[in-house]
Amino acid sequence: MKKGGGQAAAPETVAEFLGKIMPFKELAPETIRQVARQVKIDFFPKGTKLLQAGKSEINYLYLIQQGGVKSFIIDDEGAVTLKDYRGEGDYIGALGIIRGALANLDVETVEDTFCFLLPKAVFLELINSQPGFSQYYLKSFSEKVVAAAYSELRRHRMGRSSDSNLHLFSIQVGDIIRQAPRKIAADASIREAAGRMAEFRVASLLIHEPGDEEKIVGIVTDRDLRNKVLAPGRDSGEPIRAVMSSPVATVLSESTCFDALLKMMSTSIHHLAVERAERIIGVITSHDIALLQGHAPYSLFKEIGRQQRIEGLHPLSRKIPEMIRNLIREGARAGHISRMISILNDQILEQLLTLLEEELGPPPVDYCWLLMGSEGRREQTFRTDQDNAIIYEDPADAAQAKECEAYFSRFARKAIDHLVQCGYPLCPGGIMAVNPKWCQPLSIWKDYFTRWTATPEPEEVLNATIFFDFRPGFGKAALADELRQHLHLLTRKSELYLLHLARQCLSAKAPLSFFKNFIVEKDGEHKNKLDIKVQGITPFVNFARILALRNSIRETNTLARLHVLAQEKLISSELWNETVDAYEMQMQMRLVHQLNQIEADSEPDNHIAPADLTDIDRRLLRDAFELIDRLHNALKTLYPSL
Repeated sequence: MKKGGGQAAAPETVAEFLGKIMPFKELAPETIRQVARQVKIDFFPKGTKLLQAGKSEINYLYLIQQGGVKSFIIDDEGAVTLKDYRGEGDYIGALGIIRGALANLDVETVEDTFCFLLPKAVFLELINSQPGFSQYYLKSFSEKVVAAAYSELRRHRMGRSSDSNLHLFSIQVGDIIRQAPRKIAADASIREAAGRMAEFRVASLLIHEPGDEEKIVGIVTDRDLRNKVLAPGRDSGEPIRAVMSSPVATVLSESTCFDALLKMMSTSIHHLAVERAERIIGVITSHDIALLQGHAPYSLFKEIGRQQRIEGLHPLSRKIPEMIRNLIREGARAGHISRMISILNDQILEQLLTLLEEELGPPPVDYCWLLMGSEGRREQTFRTDQDNAIIYEDPADAAQAKECEAYFSRFARKAIDHLVQCGYPLCPGGIMAVNPKWCQPLSIWKDYFTRWTATPEPEEVLNATIFFDFRPGFGKAALADELRQHLHLLTRKSELYLLHLARQCLSAKAPLSFFKNFIVEKDGEHKNKLDIKVQGITPFVNFARILALRNSIRETNTLARLHVLAQEKLISSELWNETVDAYEMQMQMRLVHQLNQIEADSEPDNHIAPADLTDIDRRLLRDAFELIDRLHNALKTLYPSL
């Protein structure tokens, strides 16, 4: 192992290099010049071991000018696990210098490498005297800790259930494009477009404005030609513009294939144009994704949509946990997982209610099946309780009102029974469409919301936390949109109920003692455990809900609400980043906990035993709980009377 010593480096060359990399380039020019005069340079041939875990003292910050290194660990049996690769502009040794510790990983050059060597004392002086400089490394280390925690959570007691291997999270969309996009002008005929598709053997063409191939205005697929031209006997001499789909759904080239899959499933779109630097560089299809992920999410999604018997949906819904298990194992974060669960649950619901309408006949008036609570927020885990309702158009007269009551009562009863057989438990509080109170016309729902916001009592506040996260699940979405608009109008008139929501939020204290120890149940069924949903996740959900309602944000998902709040500068980017990390970490922990219970044939719950967690899990959970106090302080700033 070579001990870095090096020789003097030309200060001008070093200063130019430092001026291009973070965080040095944020320093004052004179500071960079002073630092550059103290830097040495050294050459390390390929295969040189720079540091050895547990043995090497770190005397320099290694700044890679040219070449690359790998870091790895070797276990007691001699197995090597690669941890990281770093190339030009990256650094080695910062954490060890700051901690005053020996190297914690083996580091070896993978090619001939030149490094600038910054003495430890100079680096520590910058850390102590330059706040922005130290903040950069603090943020870098914290992100690595969070990433390591996610990785450990995904692996923790999660063995492979099959030999299949998903690549949805490691491959970017741009990497699976097979050819440049095929295009045709919008004024070309349908016949010409069909001939072009046959010539190039493609299933879609991008449509551009005549004379400007970069201005994409639509897309036409083989399905469009079948459904819009052949089936109705349309004149093939018409311009292709007449049957194209517009605007074109796009996905960024650096997005993962899993992001593309979610977009396809949530929008029922089979072709996505891939965008890079504001240009369309190709098209990917659902078939391309299917080749990557075999029989996983998209196949199940399509299987649900093809099912023509309600009873056939029962076993399909029970395939979801196994599919989610694979997603966790392959690297999906909590936000992705909950979105996937929601998409599949929504597909089950849509097919179920579609078939039920065919069985019972059309409803007397338009209606919308509302999803509330965690379903409304798209934050379901495994076997989340049902929280649903029905909102329907106001009947024209008493006779139609009676007809509506009879139809929707029967409809709701059958729907809830089938959902139970699909594995979705009944709501213990009876907040379901089968309850006549929650199966009402639009005017009654508006009255409910008006009453809940006008004179908030404890029960009304509880209703707000459940019902105000509603979204349309099936049927006429405009009814839900009108109810949402009504709620926003009520909020603008009076924020009294938001004050009560904030007070309730502040009453939920973080489960940490004065000395930052976890507060757990002392006895009973859940002795030495804490409820990670109620005590850890709910304060984040409540915080996002209050600010979303206060600012008329239509999003119901917690992460989406936080994103909008940050975009609108309603919360700081720092608080947004920390809140998202803390929320997702807890959701990940909850999902892994529940999946382990399912595999052990136990009923999934939210009760976590801190003593059973790894050190890094406990540390991150403690950090997440400490953040709750900051969220509470932010609410106190908005509502000083609390």
